[in-house]
Amino acid sequence: MKNIDELIARYIATWNETDPAARRAAIDALWTPDGVYTDPMAVASGTAAIDATIAAVQEQFPGFTFTLGGPVDAHHDIARFTWELAQDGAEPLVVGFDVAVVTPEGRIDRVHGFLDKIPS
Repeated sequence: MKNIDELIARYIATWNETDPAARRAAIDALWTPDGVYTDPMAVASGTAAIDATIAAVQEQFPGFTFTLGGPVDAHHDIARFTWELAQDGAEPLVVGFDVAVVTPEGRIDRVHGFLDKIPS
């Protein structure tokens, strides 16, 4: 895959973008129009729903930032990576593992998310 590390960095950046217009533009550029994000807490079909899901997570965790938790592992059209959600300098409150399916054009079509650590 062509520059998968950059693609996943852009994906993580959308989760941190708090300006609604900038976030939506980034999502529209990154995802296919009918892309689907799924994790144990949410299913979002289409870029508008993905944007709304990200906005809801930001509202639930104000002041928190998503970061990659390690290297991106990829082959063919699939990438897997761990991410962390934390306040600056703090232990991650949430840790997850995502699997992204990428189109030949380099856009995200599906993300299958798993939550490894959540607040109790």
